[in-house]
Amino acid sequence: MPIQVTLLSHSENPLRSLYEAYRTCYSALTPQQIHDRIEDERITEEQMRAFIQERLKTGHASPLEQVWFEFAISGVSRAFSHQFVRHRVGISFEQQSQRYVTYKGGRFPYTVPDTVKRAGMADEMTELFDRVSDLYERMVAAGVPAEDARFLLPNATNTNFHVTVNFQSLLHICDLRLCTRAQWEFRKVAALMRAEVMKVEPQLGKYLQPKCGELRLGYCDESEKDWEACPIGRIRPHKEALFRLYDAHRRGELAPLDDGAWHAIETFDEGGSVR
Repeated sequence: MPIQVTLLSHSENPLRSLYEAYRTCYSALTPQQIHDRIEDERITEEQMRAFIQERLKTGHASPLEQVWFEFAISGVSRAFSHQFVRHRVGISFEQQSQRYVTYKGGRFPYTVPDTVKRAGMADEMTELFDRVSDLYERMVAAGVPAEDARFLLPNATNTNFHVTVNFQSLLHICDLRLCTRAQWEFRKVAALMRAEVMKVEPQLGKYLQPKCGELRLGYCDESEKDWEACPIGRIRPHKEALFRLYDAHRRGELAPLDDGAWHAIETFDEGGSVR
């Protein structure tokens, strides 16, 4: 069963909601006044985008929690779902139950990883699951409740989700799960979630990147060994390389403060000018 991710709904106007949340923090205007200025176009969409972009650079993240996205996710394995539900902040899950859903005829959908296929062992895996399916069906027919018959089912068994997640949590998920070190199935789901957001709000969707992305950390903080093995490692610096560069600069070779620098220090004002 192929993985499917569908964006069902989202904040009515994600850009406006995010702008109003941010602007409330940085304006003497009331939220109602800010909203009215957007409605009568005294504040343009371009101004909202520019303001949000600058705020995102500061790391001010709480307004991101006020924008939400609702997804349907299907065809994922239980191996994936055990990882997915570890994301607990800013996200709500409903998952297909193996207690209340009984697989008719014992036939349960499952995922065979490509690595298993390349190893030439897909047929053996299928044969094993056929035997599991047969035993599951006989257990249910014998009166074993589905909640107990499910003890047979493998991590490969497919499951479905209905999820609502705020933008801050979705950023965090993509930080971790779009990384090439993430498990392939989770990386696929995160990429599909990103693709769905890009369809409706590309100016926000572009921030959904692995943590090394130019709009996120901009560098890799995994082990150097993993960074060296990463297919995009050569275009993303490793944190240790940045530390070594800083140390080399700090050890020696710092340029002394000259008269011009001291003049700037002594005369710089909050308006950004040097007298």
